[in-house]
Amino acid sequence: MNPIKNMLVMVELESRRIRHDRTEIYTRAVQPVLWLVIFGPVMGALRAIPTGGIAYTDFITPGVLVQSMSFVSIFFGLTMVWERESGILKKLLVTPAPRYSIVVGRSMSSGVRSVFQALIIIPVALLIGVRIVPNPLYFIGVLAVLFVSSGGFAATSILIASLMKSRERFMGIGQAIIMPLFFASNALYPIEMMPPILKALSSVNPMTYIVDAVRSLLITGDLAQLPLDLAAIAIFDVAMFIIASASFKRIIE
Repeated sequence: MNPIKNMLVMVELESRRIRHDRTEIYTRAVQPVLWLVIFGPVMGALRAIPTGGIAYTDFITPGVLVQSMSFVSIFFGLTMVWERESGILKKLLVTPAPRYSIVVGRSMSSGVRSVFQALIIIPVALLIGVRIVPNPLYFIGVLAVLFVSSGGFAATSILIASLMKSRERFMGIGQAIIMPLFFASNALYPIEMMPPILKALSSVNPMTYIVDAVRSLLITGDLAQLPLDLAAIAIFDVAMFIIASASFKRIIE
């Protein structure tokens, strides 16, 4: 089986799932919307965080989008846990498809949910007055960054699923990974405000580069750092694809 075709089939399958059941997309959008509607205006009114002349709600909008994407993706491995328990995964593994194509295909299919989630959050942001760059190409770039970045986090979730044998343990580990990454990034405040140890962590935190890429495309329009951000995202994705593919056989042991 052609590996690329196999990956595209998995992405299409996820699109079909969403078309038939959008409930999870709507419910997962509640938390990021609350960040924008409540947290943003409250913290913005305090004027305690320097954002370079950008309204605080505008500043955190990219971070909220990335947080939403990462939560959707990191818990994508729950599907793998369920498929392992139901026996579906064993049937998938006996197909001639290479295992790495299964990992990459399943990982990238999470990007479909991330894009749909963004298409709910961004209109809400516009309704509350967030000013975005009025360039359709930049908007498409935002969706592309979220789609590609979700693959790395979904691959991380597949890695966790290969190590955790229960859904409860999986959910605990997923939460423990995403929240530190979120708060050790530039999602809610500039890196310059962080203590030295957090600055060091943010420099190797993939979420920092994803937020920076989305912020430059969606809010500031300054693309000077975009090549560096995209390179960091690509390295993160490739590294997680390789590691998850290497451990994938453990998921059915």
